[in-house]
This record gives sequence, structure tokens and C-alpha cells, in this order.
Amino acid sequence: MQSLSQVCCDSQLHFQLPWNSNKTHNVFSKSNLRRPKRLNLSCSLKTSFGFESERIERGEKLEAFSLPVVIRSSGKSSRYFWDGTQLKLVSFDETPSNSNEFDYGFRKLYQFYTSAVRDFFIPQQVQENYMEYVKWKFLHAVFSSALRVLATQAMFRAMGFGYSKSLPSAAALNWVLKDGLGRLSRCIYTASLASAFDTNLKRVRFSTSIMFTLSIGVELLTPIFPRYFLLLATMANVAKQISLAGYLATGSAVHRSFAVAGNLGEVSAKAQIQTVCFDNIGLMLAALLNLLCKNNERLVAVLPFVVYPIFSAIDLLGIYQGLKHVHLQTLTKDRLEIILDRWIHLKHIPSPAEVSKEEGIDIPWRKGRVLWPIRIGCVDPKDPIPKISMLTMQSLRGEDSYFICLETTSKGFRSNEQQGVLLCLREGCSISDIIMGLLQASYIREELRRRDNWRQIMEKINDVSESLLSEWFKIVEDVKRSACTLEVELLEEELHKSGWSVKNILLSVQEQVRYNMS
Repeated sequence: MQSLSQVCCDSQLHFQLPWNSNKTHNVFSKSNLRRPKRLNLSCSLKTSFGFESERIERGEKLEAFSLPVVIRSSGKSSRYFWDGTQLKLVSFDETPSNSNEFDYGFRKLYQFYTSAVRDFFIPQQVQENYMEYVKWKFLHAVFSSALRVLATQAMFRAMGFGYSKSLPSAAALNWVLKDGLGRLSRCIYTASLASAFDTNLKRVRFSTSIMFTLSIGVELLTPIFPRYFLLLATMANVAKQISLAGYLATGSAVHRSFAVAGNLGEVSAKAQIQTVCFDNIGLMLAALLNLLCKNNERLVAVLPFVVYPIFSAIDLLGIYQGLKHVHLQTLTKDRLEIILDRWIHLKHIPSPAEVSKEEGIDIPWRKGRVLWPIRIGCVDPKDPIPKISMLTMQSLRGEDSYFICLETTSKGFRSNEQQGVLLCLREGCSISDIIMGLLQASYIREELRRRDNWRQIMEKINDVSESLLSEWFKIVEDVKRSACTLEVELLEEELHKSGWSVKNILLSVQEQVRYNMS
């Protein structure tokens, strides 16, 4: 307080506010600080600045104006407005003085309910693509729920028709058996494909959704073949349990891709609320269909087969389109390959949204035949091993963290031979080593694509001339100079700026195989 009094005694402080720039304001001095003037404040918020104290005491009303402070909350914007007597918080695009009282009240009520519904379903901080994902999720969840209701009804009819002369315990035993076998299959599937849930998330999610839709169709067949109820119901339940395993295993990664402020718990909680509400709408849809057909037994029996192809198509469309709006920030071999290809040609790092669009659902049968594909793993003795690959392994040094060689693999039902580039990683290699190795493999692939003679040379596995061998090793050395450590450091920095998580690279079980020096 002593320093403050000294400042006030040595100099006079003038406060100039922008909305009263043409008016003279009071000067704060030491005497003013000791004997502040008393203000008559009402219950509403009023100004407490001394520069207007004399006008307030005389009862003069201040002019109305908007304060340059905007408050954003629950998806709407508001600003502070001084009407001359008190401070109010009004909508950003209107003030109470110029709005119709009825229209203003209706708009406020609509905004209130819209904001309440949005806060109930949508997390506070998510990626921009989240709303599009929720729209397609709504379509998928509603029609999937309706299909499940119709399938359950069909199974109940099959149980009543097929076991009308049996004891109720026999029917219960069949139901328990189908559930038990389905859960056992779910455990086996989850254990065998644990790493695929991370490296091929969208493919697993969509393929298991197709399996779920087919299982609904199998359940609808149980009234037609009641004698085979246990077989059909078990097959359907196995497929449903596998689909459920894929859904639960990939759900956390999908939710994490939308969370922008570490609010994974909130995003997961809102997702559960959405699922419950959307499923209830599906139940209402199925109940409405049954209500419309309740007076016609034949129509009730035919109804599931009529709506099944329509509802299934809408269900799969919702899943497919929804997965397009899931932009995963984790690096896998396929995503990193797309990024490096763009880096080599344009020196640009694509964002997760751009890679997601190019990556798609990654369905195997939609992929074309790639020239010189890159594979991470080890040399397979079952495939023809080129002499170049053996010489490459022979020339390895102790400080090498990986090596790159060529391979010839047999793919497809016709066992067509295909030439590719193989990246073998050493045990204990770092994330930078993996990026460096894949970058060099991408450079080598670009070089081989420009040289058409290499495809013909690779067909002759062991008949390789000395000049060709020297040419191969020259390509490898040139690539090592091109993909230097400095470029990898710049690449990692640009990856981080573009929103990618560079702490780890998710690899499949086959891609995690390492070699060691003996």
C-alpha cells in the first residue's frame, strides 16, 4: 500500500475508456483514494469506476452500448450489453431493444432446448468431423436395432414351432448352448487377431459388421427350418459374438480419434448415450412395423424377409460412411507408406483426414495390383530367394539397424509371382530407424519403377551378372545418401505438426518379426 500511495502522490493517473473518449474523467489522487465517494448500488451489476461517480450521484442515466466481450458457451455466442442501468448478457446477433418480444422469447426457448440436446449427446470438445460421424452412426444404429428385434422374434417363433411337444427346459438348453459356443468363438477370434484391431481397424470394423448383418439373416431362417434351430442359431451367434468383439476392441481407438483435449472418458460416455437412444428408436421402428401387421399372420411372417435387404443395406451404408469420418492419428505401416509417398513427391505431410480419405476402409479385394509393394518382416524361405537378397544379408554390418532386399512372392489362388521390396528390422531398432528404413524402401521402389528391366531381371532368380549386382548396391548407397538422418528429423517434426502421433508405430504380428546378428 505504501508503494501505491507513493505512485499516486508523485503522478496523477488518467483513465481513458474508449466508449467515453470525448468526455472529461475524474483524476485519481491520494485524497480520492482515502475518501472514496459512496455509490448507491442496486441488486443489478452497475459500474464501480470513479470516472462516472458524480453523474451517478446526480441520477443521470448512462448511454446504452455493447461491451466488446463475447462469451461462447454450449455452441452459442453472447455478449455483454449495458442498457444504461444494468449489465445484461444477450445473444451475440441481437439486443433486447430491437427484437420482437414474442419472437425473441421463442428463439431463446428454441436455442435453450437445442443447446440442452446437444450437450446431452455431444461432447464439449471434439474434432470437426465428429458430427458427420454421429449422423451416420444414427442411421446404422436405428436400422441395426430394428433388425435385431425382428431376428429375435423369428427365433422365438422357431422355438415355439419346433419344440411345441418338448419340455421348456430343452428349449432353454438349446438357447444356452448357442450362447456358450458363441462366446467361446469370440474369445478365440479376439486372441488370434489382437494386433489387427490396431493396424487394420477400419477393415476389422467393417468386415465384422458385414458378418453381423449376415448373422441376422441366418436367424431369420430359423422359423423356416425349426429342426435345425440349434445349428442355425449357433452359427448366427458365433458371427454376432465375433462382430461384438470387433466393435468393442476398436471402439476406444475410434473415440480417441475424436477427443481433442484428453476427454476420452467424456467421448466414450456420450457414445453410450447415443447408442442407447438410437437403439430405442430402432425398437420403436420395429414395434411400429409389427403393429401395422398384427392382424395378418402371413404378413407378419413375411415382413422380416421384406425389410431385411433394405435395412441391411442402410445399416452397412451408415457404417461405411461413418468410418470415412474417423481420422486416426496413429501411425501404421500402410499410413506411413502413404505419408512417405506424398513426402517424396511433394515434400508435404498430409493430415490424418487426407490419409483417411486415401486409405479408405482398406478392403483387400478393392486394392489393385501394386508395382513393387513394400513389406515389413523377414525373408520367407518358402519363396524363391533372389541372389541379390542373399548377398545383401551377407554384407550386413554390426551397426546396421535394418536391411532392405528384394523378394519374389506368390499371391492369389493362381499363385502369381510378384516382385517386391522387403524391409527387415533388427531387434531393438527405434522409431526413427523404422521411419528411416521405410523411407529408404520407398526411395528404392521409386527407382525400380523407373527401371523396367528390373522386373525381367528378378524373374531370373540366380542368374544375376556382376554388373547388375553392382548396380543394385549403387542404388542402395544413393538412397542412403538421399534419405539422411537430417531428413528423418525434419520428417518427424512435420509429422508432429500435422497432428500425427509419432511416439509409436503400430505393426502387425508379421511386421513385428525381428532379426539379430549372430
